[in-house]
Amino acid sequence: MSEAPDPRPLADRMRPARIEEFAGQAHLVGGGMPLAHAVAGRGLHSMVLWGPPGSGKTTLARLIAGQYEAEFIALSAVLAGVKDVRAAVERAQGLKAEGRRTVLFLDEVHRFNKAQQDAFLPWVEDGTLTFIGATTENPSFELNSALLSRARVYVLKALSREALVGILEKALADTERGLGARAPAMAPEQLEAIADAADGDARRALNLLELAADLAESAGDGARQIDEETLAGLLAGGHRRFDKRGEAFYDQISALHKSVRGTDPDAALYWLARMLDGGCDPAYIARRILRMASEDIGNADPRGLALARDAWDAYERLGSPEGELALAQAVAYLACAPKSNAVYTAFGAAQQDAARLGSLPVPLHLRNAPTRLMKGLGYGRDYRYAHDEEGAYAAGENYFPEEMTPRRYYEPPPRGLELKIGEKLAKLREQAAGAPARRRPADPDSEKD
Repeated sequence: MSEAPDPRPLADRMRPARIEEFAGQAHLVGGGMPLAHAVAGRGLHSMVLWGPPGSGKTTLARLIAGQYEAEFIALSAVLAGVKDVRAAVERAQGLKAEGRRTVLFLDEVHRFNKAQQDAFLPWVEDGTLTFIGATTENPSFELNSALLSRARVYVLKALSREALVGILEKALADTERGLGARAPAMAPEQLEAIADAADGDARRALNLLELAADLAESAGDGARQIDEETLAGLLAGGHRRFDKRGEAFYDQISALHKSVRGTDPDAALYWLARMLDGGCDPAYIARRILRMASEDIGNADPRGLALARDAWDAYERLGSPEGELALAQAVAYLACAPKSNAVYTAFGAAQQDAARLGSLPVPLHLRNAPTRLMKGLGYGRDYRYAHDEEGAYAAGENYFPEEMTPRRYYEPPPRGLELKIGEKLAKLREQAAGAPARRRPADPDSEKD
């Protein structure tokens, strides 16, 4: 009677049993690298493994525990709670009394709130258990400082194409854990295509290979081959790594914004394509493009703001994918446009003064006077109507609160349209400097107690 086939997925069957089988992460586990001592059994310590899906976090944790013959207790923060942690601690206390070590592995540790994270800290502190957490999110944002102070953070990278192809080749050749007799005949370029579609994720790569084997087997021609069209259909529709609530989201929008600011339309278009490919809401991108136009282009090219708004409107009218071209048009234009953050900087300084100086009253000559009483109180008196002045400019007039020294927030740089704006302001300021100024009380900033 033949032995029943292993029902586990290929990705689980091919999980490395020895550190020599572990693929990638040479920057951590290679000779002399940060994690090499722990992997070699020369220093078990609490740690957080931070990296993308399928980069080997769980496998590495199991291998490390195995090096020390430690009890490996695996929990998932998606399903576990404080009760499960307490049960793990009780188990660890019993093993400690027997002289054995315990590794508590908590997958997706970022899903635990701060109180839940605190639940096992005392037992990490006294050595009852060694904590290994795995997360795809930035520990700086998701883990509390007490936990981070007790665990070293190691950053895992997405696996390279070469590493993934090597994993696929082992799965094809392994007769015990791999596909064995079910292995289809696959050309090197087909394995590379699967590796590219897996996007650095070993689990995804092995799942795709297993599906390819199923398709080749179902063909029923005995050749165990998969044609290019079938493989292309299998690999179609995958998205790159992207999480609208995670760090990848903010990293990529930051890269897009900085590429536009840095006048690199090619990089900007790449990051736009990456975000759209990853499933980001184009309406969110449209809103950010509008902000870029105001923050980084400003009055150096006011058309940028109008174009960004029109691109958003075009997307709302056309939807995806047609409307995405309008977003690309706006991104390319803004990246090539002259840059200025003068208004952004000026407005920030004005906001600081508004908050710092409090509710200074509007000068009487600037107030509206719709009633006889208000006119009698001096509202609007001596106001100089600019259109009646020479050049439609009331030189020497003061528009700030009387208790405040006039500020100069806006300094246009000599780029784009702001070159002309700056020249005009310089002439007007020179004209104002030679005109008699309206008398004002002393600036509260300059008053002495």
